[in-house]
Order: sequence, then C-alpha cells, then structure tokens
Amino acid sequence: MKSDAVKKGAAQAPHRSLFNALGFTKEEMERPLVGIVSSYNEIVPGHMNLDEIVAAVKQGVAMAGGTPVVFPAIAVCDGIAMGHIGMKYSLVTRDLIADSTECMALAHQFDALVMIPNCDKNVPGLLMAAARINVPTVFVSGGPMLAGHVHGRKTSLSSMFEAVGANAAGKIDDEELKYFEENACPTCGSCSGMYTANSMNCLTEALGMGLRGNGTIPAVYSNRIRLAKEAGMAVMEMYRRNIRPLDIMTKEAILNALTVDMALGCSTNSMLHLPAIAHETGFDFDISLANEISEKTPNLCHLAPAGPTYMEDLNEAGGVYAVMKQLADLNLLNLDCMTVTGKTVGENIKNAVNLNPEVIRPNDNPYSKTGGLAVLKGNLAPDGGVVKRSAVAAEMLVHEGPARVFDCEEDAIEAIKGGKIVDGDVVVIRYEGPKGGPGMREMLNPTSAIAGMGLGSTVALITDGRFSGASRGASIGHVSPEAAVGGPIAFVEEGDLIKIDIPNMKLDFVISDEELAKRKAAWQPRAPKVTTGYLARYEKLVTSGNLGAVLKVPE
Repeated sequence: MKSDAVKKGAAQAPHRSLFNALGFTKEEMERPLVGIVSSYNEIVPGHMNLDEIVAAVKQGVAMAGGTPVVFPAIAVCDGIAMGHIGMKYSLVTRDLIADSTECMALAHQFDALVMIPNCDKNVPGLLMAAARINVPTVFVSGGPMLAGHVHGRKTSLSSMFEAVGANAAGKIDDEELKYFEENACPTCGSCSGMYTANSMNCLTEALGMGLRGNGTIPAVYSNRIRLAKEAGMAVMEMYRRNIRPLDIMTKEAILNALTVDMALGCSTNSMLHLPAIAHETGFDFDISLANEISEKTPNLCHLAPAGPTYMEDLNEAGGVYAVMKQLADLNLLNLDCMTVTGKTVGENIKNAVNLNPEVIRPNDNPYSKTGGLAVLKGNLAPDGGVVKRSAVAAEMLVHEGPARVFDCEEDAIEAIKGGKIVDGDVVVIRYEGPKGGPGMREMLNPTSAIAGMGLGSTVALITDGRFSGASRGASIGHVSPEAAVGGPIAFVEEGDLIKIDIPNMKLDFVISDEELAKRKAAWQPRAPKVTTGYLARYEKLVTSGNLGAVLKVPE
C-alpha cells in the first residue's frame, strides 16, 4: 500500500503515534487509507448537502474494506461572486483546488481518493488533481438543483439574471422581480440548467471518472445518497484492480467527453476546462478539435438556458448514458475506454435507453446536425473565440454590426442598462482575459441585461473574458490572444464593423492591413490591475484562454 510509507516499520512509529492521536484503531491502520476530498461549505448552494454525500461515501468505503479520511477543498459560488471583484477569484480557484488537493494527497500518502465536488471550478480542479496524483479515484458530485417555478413555468438562475435586465428596462416592476427572486432557486444543488457545474459533472461521466447519474440525479433525491455509497464501494474495487485516473482519462476519453459536450450543448467554460484537464494528462488539446468534432456530432439537447428543459428532465429521460448510447449508434464514441465502474464505456451504455425524445432528441431529429459549441477564428481572434451556438438565435448566427467598445465589464453594463446599446450593435468587452482581468471574469450580467432588455436576438457580445454557462445569445468569449498581451481585440475602435459568421467559424473586424499595423504600433501594454496577493501571482503565470488558462512558469 502507498500508505505504508506513513504506517509501517520502526521509522514510522512517530507517524503511528499521530494516527493514535486521531483515534485510529489497529484495524483501520491495516486497511487502505482513502482520502475523501470534500468541497462542503455553507456559502455555495450546490455544496450545502455535501456533508450528507461525504457521510454516505465514508460508509461505502468502510463497507468495502477501506479507511475513509476526509479533507477539504474550497469552492466559490459563481452566482454570488458575479458582477464585482469576487468574479476575479472564480476561475483562479481551479488551480488552487488542484494544487492543494495534490499537496494533501501526496503529503499523507493516500492509497485512493473519492472526489466530492459540485460547482463550477472545483469539478475541473479536482479532475486536474486526480490526473496529477494518479491513485485510484472516483468522483461523486452533490447533484443539480431542481428547477424553480415562476407563474407555472420552470425557471432557473439564468431567468433570475435576465429578470434584472427586464426590470432595468421597465418591463417588470420591483414586485415581480422579488417574485422571481423568491422562486428561481428552490433547493440545494448546482443551478438547474446546463450551466458550467452541471456540464462538468456530466462530462465527468463521459470521461469515465463518475458513476452513472453523477451529472443528473438531483441533489435532493435519495438516489444521490445511494450513488455516494456506491462511489465509496467503487473506489475500493478500483484500488483492488489498480485502475487509475491516467488509465481512464486518456486522449480517447477526453475526445469522448468533447463529443458528449457537443450533443448536450454544454457551457463554453468546458472549452477552458477540458484543455486544462488534458494538459495534466499529457495530451496537447487544441480547441480547434471542437469544430472537427462538432461537424459530425448532432446537438441532441436544449437544456436551459438554450431551451425549456432542465437537469431533472435529462435525468428522467435517461441521463448522460442515454445520450452516449445515441452517439455510439452513430459510431462517434470510443467504446473501449475504461471507466470507474471497472467496465468499458461500451459495456456501461449498452442497455441505456432514451425515455423522452422531447428532452433528448433522436438521432434522426436533432436540434442541429452540428454540435453545441463552435470555435471562431479570424483577424479579431487569430487563436480562437468560443460560442455556445446551440443557444444563439437563428437570426444572429450571421451578423454584422458596429463595435461598441468597453475596457471593463462595469462600463458595458452601465451602457446596456442606460439604453445606449441598440439593435445591431456588437458589444466588445476587453482587458478581462486571464491576464487582463486578471482572472477572466464571467460576463453573465451583461449577457443577461442584453437578453432581459429584449436585445438578445439583435445584439452580439464579444470578450476576451468568458461567459457563465447561464449565458445565451451571440456571446463569443475566450477571444485569444487577449487584449492585455496585444491581441487584435485591443485594437478595435468604436464604430469598427465586426463580422460574425458562426456557421463558417469566422470572427473578423473590417480593417486594412495598414490601419491594423498602425494601431498595433501605437498600442502600449497596460499596468497590471492587481499588484499584490494571489491574483498578482496568477497574472504572471497564467496562459491564454485558448490553452485552457493553465499556469506555466515563464521561460
């Protein structure tokens, strides 16, 4: 056992004395030590039930012959952090989570791990850590929130943010806004649409690192507790068979996940997290793979914010496995990939059935013949920008309009809510990228304000920052290179004509080579916005959005 390094031999007598201080029995010391990485806290709604998940996992591990030991991982609530300096601290926690989990697991020589994440950055952060540590590992999330109900319609957090825009436009009064506020988020769990947290929990199933239902069983269902016990038992089977994360998270598995991403219509943030996870496994993930896979992968689901269905509906329709079975029928998945069930993908999904073709469209009637995400390139984004095309109104798939340029999110929101943005405009928000932010803030407030004010089918938004999974419309993020390093988005001026062509994966602004060269020569780098603390260190190490915003030591 790996943990023998802290348990066996005369030299480990001091170590054993400390285990004695923890109350460990001889029998517990003789079993494999299984680290239970708990993201429980009392500030993230998706995490308020994780203490129950942890207890169930511990029971499963113990039943299967292991000794469970809990240690923590942090998590930020993106919704609460939205729209202020707190959002600078969201994406950056992904690396803190990976680093701190690596430290705890290796410092204490755990034999196996169960990761218990739920919300946006601690799912990919823990997947990154799992690849680094590479001991048998199983994931079990806290599960999604049930949809809210407003005037008899299902709703979610994205509707809440859009209600703020509608209120600003005078379309609903303060009393109606209060009604939304009290009914949009009715239970614990990760917010109820196909936002980033649920996207990554579903993709954990597709990667093979989570059991069936990990992404879709609602947080408040008793099935979630049973799943947690099964995860505790499953990790012991992985330990006995020595099946490790790098045996599971292969290049083929990551491409499977990207394919499922396209079918589900996942958050654009998956195009930050999949490259980062791939980086930890040694796979050089080029985001242009998204277009190659999208061209042959049908978009089968339109969950909120793209459509009127929610995670509970996907769960009842057969979940991620039902989607994967349909993709397998089209020969779009590698079925030989190993998973934490101890079986291959093909073995896992062979009996999966689509129980609701209104939620998971059949292969002969997809929402579109191409996948939910697209990577756009052109003179405005030479290294790419990402759009959730499944959530773009048909009339905005091709669009030309004048640039309305803002150097921070706050200025853009003020202009949108002040009625200064009109039909046809292309809002450009820059200096919000990984370095420029720093921290690559999500732009849910401006996208929701645009939608709430009735401009969602006439106004586009482009940024070197990123979008929440709850964003919809012609919202193009991750524009690379970012403005802070002299990317072309830094050279756009008010009124420049911007051309968006999503079907042909193009993003350009109309400018002569001579004028572009002139603007580039006149451009000067800006002083960092933050010069102390973690964000200052992050700004020096972080790479571009098209590389997954991973951290690298400067050469």
